[in-house]
Amino acid sequence: MPLGSARFGLLGGVADLGKLELIQTQTVTGVNSVEFTNIKEDIYNVHFLTINNFNQNGGDNFGMRFLLSNDGGTSYETSNYQMAYFEITPDGNTSENRSTSRAHFQNTIVSLDRDTSPRSVGGGYYYLYNLGDSSKYSFQSNHTMSGAGAVIGASFGSAVYTVAETINAFKFDDFGSSYSLWATFSLYGIAES
Repeated sequence: MPLGSARFGLLGGVADLGKLELIQTQTVTGVNSVEFTNIKEDIYNVHFLTINNFNQNGGDNFGMRFLLSNDGGTSYETSNYQMAYFEITPDGNTSENRSTSRAHFQNTIVSLDRDTSPRSVGGGYYYLYNLGDSSKYSFQSNHTMSGAGAVIGASFGSAVYTVAETINAFKFDDFGSSYSLWATFSLYGIAES
């Protein structure tokens, strides 16, 4: 028996632990929000979301509102969020933002306007925990960055939704402003067996 087969048999499939399994990729162009309504929360305890080639129009920093849903995206929760993040802006300033009473998770990809030259491009990643576990709070942690030529910015932080319930959808949007975003979002589940 090959060594790999023996190791797999002895460990009961541990070889797949931590493997990223793609759930959905969405590439959006000039939209105000992006929704994930089939997140397979009954299969995965930890989700990993990547954002690539992000840019936007209509402002310097694009603060995306991140909302959770317990009814498949029919409606979104607008209370019971807590968050903290640290931001390094393109002008070299830093700031710490935190709140124990929010209507959403706020996530900033520090960005210049899409129409600047050179055009800014950003990205980042989010870990999402316990979305499908009705006995636990839902958590997220994130790190985002962007640049336009020699100008760069970044932010990182974490947040919690302080209601123990099953979360089965989420969305990013632009706070109802006139901003539009361009990006590729990829949602993965992290295998536990």
